[in-house]
Amino acid sequence: MTVHNLYLFDRNGVCLHYSEWHRKKQAGIPKEEEYKLMYGMLFSIRSFVSKMSPLDMKDGFLSFQTSRYKLHYYETPTGIKVVMNTDLGVGPIRDVLHHIYSALYVELVVKNPLCPLGQTVQSELFRSRLDSYVRSLPFFSARAG
Repeated sequence: MTVHNLYLFDRNGVCLHYSEWHRKKQAGIPKEEEYKLMYGMLFSIRSFVSKMSPLDMKDGFLSFQTSRYKLHYYETPTGIKVVMNTDLGVGPIRDVLHHIYSALYVELVVKNPLCPLGQTVQSELFRSRLDSYVRSLPFFSARAG
């Protein structure tokens, strides 16, 4: 099992942070274009799921999977979206995404007066702590790649 990459978006679709670990295939387009496509897909899936659900969905869209990877999604009440792509063997990781938001993003970026909100995260401390946390996850495999 492994982690491929992680996106952090604000409520307006701005990619605040992107990291990758075991991504074997690149999109073949500029990163900014990839971010727009990812955010657009998330927006569309959320809308589709909320409209088509036969029940009132408290949590809404949590994940989807293809034959190659699984996309995990977590949205905060403030509209921050945390997206992690993993391989298919990884189960629900809502708690992991919540931890990335609350213990890393909020503590190291939002509460840091030197980090302007709504812009790409420049904090090296955030980047290194995020990398350490993801590498410590039980489903992160150093051999995948």
